[in-house]
Amino acid sequence: MLDAAYNRSQTVETDQGKAAGTEAAPIIEIDDLAKRFGSKEVLTGLRLSIRRGETICIIGESGTGKSVTLKHIVGLLRPDRGTVRIGGVDIFAADGQLQEIRKKIGFLFQGAALLNSMTVFDNVALPLREHERPPEAELRKRVLETLELVDMAEAADKMPAELSGGMKKRAGLARAIIRQPEIILYDEPTAGLDPVISSTINDLILNLQEKLGVTSIVVTHDMSSTFRVADRIAMLYQGKIYKSGTPDEFRKSEDPLIRQFIYGESEGPLRRDNH
Repeated sequence: MLDAAYNRSQTVETDQGKAAGTEAAPIIEIDDLAKRFGSKEVLTGLRLSIRRGETICIIGESGTGKSVTLKHIVGLLRPDRGTVRIGGVDIFAADGQLQEIRKKIGFLFQGAALLNSMTVFDNVALPLREHERPPEAELRKRVLETLELVDMAEAADKMPAELSGGMKKRAGLARAIIRQPEIILYDEPTAGLDPVISSTINDLILNLQEKLGVTSIVVTHDMSSTFRVADRIAMLYQGKIYKSGTPDEFRKSEDPLIRQFIYGESEGPLRRDNH
């Protein structure tokens, strides 16, 4: 079954669940990452280590480089400077290895990015058909098991136009995990969803971490979601990580910039910086 296929020889440790004196090794190491688009500097020397098995939420204002960071992790963008290491391998120096590295990564795009001409089943099956080409019986079994994992098995024959926003996100998530990745990247997973559906997506993120032992990186503006799913939070500001810490550390922070962002206050240093 799918759960067994994900049974990796690793110990999943989080900030809440580490044994005394132990810490999970980094699976992703980002060092001095810089990226410019025209005259705009988006990333200006970002450094971040992400531990195996944790869920980290990357927060920050619009345009600060959160989604750009995700695209560097999966190799969709190349940096002007700096490195991204996954499992100790520099993905931009690994000649011919990038496709192998990408097998370890599932990406849930903000809009789910389903192909409108395909059923839910065929959307989820697409990565298998393109990269693995298993026998049809095995493919069907894996797709249906994965759809069951995100509570979408009954929608397998539906077209994307027939799905609600939350169902599209779940179908996109099924496609992201169909090849059994070690890392899942979520780009604004609750954007555009009502609070009830957002809570369902949050539950899925938590369940996948628990059942599959994946490392999850969640880019979001949704602080309710952040405090629900995160083992650790990293705040991007002016192209760098301004602070990294546990949700409790962020809640208790007296830093005016952090407090303004997480509590949505109109007055503060962010407004002065941007006007």
